[in-house]
Amino acid sequence: MSEHDNLQEADGKKDEIQSQTETKTSEVNKKTNETEGAIENSFEESLETETTPEKTTPEVENKDEDAINEIDESNAEDAEDEGNADRHHIEEKEYDKMSLEELANELDKLVTKEKVQAIKSHVESIRSEFKSKFNSLLEEKKEEFLNDGGNEIDFYYSSPIQKRFKETYKEYRNKLNAYYKNIEKSLKDNLTERLEIIEEIKSLINVEENINTTYKHFKELQERWKNAGPIPRDKYNNAWNSYHHHVEIFYDFLHLNRDLRDLDFKHNLEQKLKIIERAEELAKDDNLNRAFRELQVLHKMWKEELGPVGKEHREEIWERFKSATKTIHDRRQVYFAELDTIYEKNLEVKQDLISQIQAIAEKGADSHNAWQNAIKQVEELRNEFFSAGKVPIKVNEATWAEFKEAVRQFNRNKNAFYKNLKKAQYDNLQKKLDLIKVAEDNKDSEDFQTTTPLMKRIQSDWKKIGHVPRKNSDKIWKQFKTACNHYFDRLHAAKDAANVEGNEAYAEKVKLLDTLKNLELTGKKEDDLAAIKVIINSWKEVGNVPGNKRYIEGKLHKTLDGVFKKLKLNPNEGEMIKFETKLENLSNAEDSRHLDNERQFIRKKINEVKAEINQLENNLQFFQNVNDDNPLVQEVHKNIEKHKQDLNLWKTKLNKIKSFS
Repeated sequence: MSEHDNLQEADGKKDEIQSQTETKTSEVNKKTNETEGAIENSFEESLETETTPEKTTPEVENKDEDAINEIDESNAEDAEDEGNADRHHIEEKEYDKMSLEELANELDKLVTKEKVQAIKSHVESIRSEFKSKFNSLLEEKKEEFLNDGGNEIDFYYSSPIQKRFKETYKEYRNKLNAYYKNIEKSLKDNLTERLEIIEEIKSLINVEENINTTYKHFKELQERWKNAGPIPRDKYNNAWNSYHHHVEIFYDFLHLNRDLRDLDFKHNLEQKLKIIERAEELAKDDNLNRAFRELQVLHKMWKEELGPVGKEHREEIWERFKSATKTIHDRRQVYFAELDTIYEKNLEVKQDLISQIQAIAEKGADSHNAWQNAIKQVEELRNEFFSAGKVPIKVNEATWAEFKEAVRQFNRNKNAFYKNLKKAQYDNLQKKLDLIKVAEDNKDSEDFQTTTPLMKRIQSDWKKIGHVPRKNSDKIWKQFKTACNHYFDRLHAAKDAANVEGNEAYAEKVKLLDTLKNLELTGKKEDDLAAIKVIINSWKEVGNVPGNKRYIEGKLHKTLDGVFKKLKLNPNEGEMIKFETKLENLSNAEDSRHLDNERQFIRKKINEVKAEINQLENNLQFFQNVNDDNPLVQEVHKNIEKHKQDLNLWKTKLNKIKSFS
C-alpha cells in the first residue's frame, strides 16, 4: 500500500470521528436539567497540548479557571458513572406540593421506567417528602385516637399507601445495589483496558515498521480509548494525564512524517472549530441547563477524542473556546443567583407562616369550637407552607425543623386542652349515669304527684351537665331517654284514663252553655233568675273538665254577664252568683291549693281596697275649707263610696269561701 493510500485511510478515520462528534453534539441538545453538587476539584491548566494565554490578570484567570473547573468536575463524575449524565434528562418535580398517593405514584414511575443510577436525587427527595407528610398524618391520627379516649401505648396506624411506598423503595434499593455491584467490576475492567492502551501507545515509538502502519495502529488505539468505558473517579485524572502524555510523545515521534501529522492537525482543527462554533451558539441559548450539559460533552470531546492542532492555532482556538465556556458559566451563575433570590423570598414566606402557627399555638383556646377553628387555621397554614416552594439549601433543614416544632407545640397545647376536657367529660359521664339510675329507679312509680316533678328536674339537670365522651354519648342518652319516656308514657296513659270523665263533662257543659245563650227571658225577674240558677246548678253537678279545657268556665261567666245585664240584675248579686259557681269548681278540684289561693287573693284585695279608702279619706283633709259642692270633693266622695261597695263585696266573697273550707 502506498503512503497516499495510507493517508486516504487515515483521512477516512477522521471523517468517521467528525461524524461521531456531530452525532454526540446533536444528542446533547436533548439534555435539560442542571448538575447538582458543589464544584471543588481543580482542573489542569489546559485541556491538551496547547497552552492557555499567559497574560491575564489574576481575577480574570481565576474566573476562567472557575468556569473550566466546573466542567471538569462534572466530566470526572461522568467518567466513573456514565449513567450520571442521564440524571439531567429527568424532570425533578415540585414534590413538596404532592399528596402521599401522588408521591407513591411518582416513585413507582421512576423505579419502573428510568435507569436506577439516574434517579437517586429524585428518589431521596420524594422519600424525604413522603416521610415528613406521613409523619404529620400519623400525628393527626394519634391525636384523634387520644381524643377518643384511647391509651397512647395502644396506638397503631398503618396505611396501604405507606406499605406500597416501602415496597417500591425496597425495589429501588435492590436495583441500586445490583447496579453498583455490576459497575464496580466494570470500572476495574475498563481501567485495566485503558492502562493496556497506554502501554501499547508507549510501545509504538519502538516498533520498526512502516510509519503509516504505526499511525493506523495509533488511531485504532485512540478509538479503543474512546470506547473503553468509565473508570473509577479517583483514577480518572492520572489515567488521562498518562494517556495524554504518551499521545504527545507519539506526535513528537510522528514528526518524521510531517505530512501525516499536518493532516491530523488539520482534521483536529476543523473539529475543534466546530466545537467552538457550537459552544458560541450555546452561549446565546436561553436554556442554561441544557447549554451547560452540552458544553460538558463538548469539553469531553475536545479533551479525550481529539488530538492537538498546529502551534500557530493553539492559543487562538483555546481562547475562543474558553471565552464561550466562561460566558455560559457566568450566565449560569447569574441564574443561580436569581434562584437564590427566589429561595430567599420563599424563606421569608415560610418564616412568616411559622410565626403565625407559633402565635396560634401560644394563644391557644378555651373551648372545643375555638380549638376546632384553630385546627382549621393551622391546617391552612401547613398547606401554604408546603406550597411555598424551595428555600436555600443551607437553611432547609433548620426551617423544616422549626416548622415541625411549631406544629408540634400547637398539637401539645391542643392535646393538653382535650386531655383536661376528657377528664371533665368523664366527670359529666358519671353525673349522667347517676341521673340514669334515678330515672330507672322511678320509671315504674305509681306516685305521679311526687315522681313527676322529680323526673322533670332530672331532665333539666341532664341538659345542664354538658358533654360526655363521644363514644358514650349516644348510648347513655338512649338509656336515659328510654327510662324517662317509659315513665311519662305511663303518666299520660293515667291522665288519659282520668280525662275520659272530664271530656264527657266538657261536652255536657258546652250544651249547657248553648242553652244559657239561647235562654228566652220572660221579663219576670224572679222566674228568669230561677231558670238561670237551674242551668248553673246543672253546670255544677256535671263535674270538672280537663285542665286544658277549663277556659269554658270563663265563657260561662261572660255569658252570665250578658244575661244579667238583660235582667238588669244588681251587679253585686250577679257577681256572687258567678263566684259561687267558681267556688264550686275550685272545691271539686284535685288540688286544694286552688281554693287556698283564691282565699289569699280575696284577702289581698280587701287590704288593697281598705288602703285606697284610707288614702281617699286623707285626701279630703286637704279640702276642709272647700265647699262640698266642689266637683273635686264630690268626685272623691264618689270614689270612697264605690270602694266601700267593693269592700263589702270582697268581704261577702270571703265569708262565702269560708263556708267551702
